[in-house]
Amino acid sequence: MDLNQITIPSLDLEKAIPFYETLGLQLIVKALPHYARFQCPNGASTFSIHRTEALPTGDGIYVYFECENLEDQVRLLQEKGIVFEQEPTEQPYLWKEARLKDPDGNQLILYYAGENRVNPPWRVG
Repeated sequence: MDLNQITIPSLDLEKAIPFYETLGLQLIVKALPHYARFQCPNGASTFSIHRTEALPTGDGIYVYFECENLEDQVRLLQEKGIVFEQEPTEQPYLWKEARLKDPDGNQLILYYAGENRVNPPWRVG
């Protein structure tokens, strides 16, 4: 089994689509006003957004996008006007993360974990 796609909610796809294109995702399906799908620039995964009348409450959704050159990617996106809540920061679980929110408030994390992504020192054997 392999994870193919994740879909998140949006109140307004007309705002969300350009945001995700700025992040570097390639729009491959545009079925407005209800649905859009993107291809990630690396790998075979896709990412989609669907229109909803209400967003989740509480902590909501967290989406992680892996970036091999995290600091460079963050700097490039900042130059394009993307605002980060957290600059690239080493985490105690051995990942470096930068955090931002999409137009709907979904939590996005750009990160780099290297070998620790699937093989942290505490991995179950």
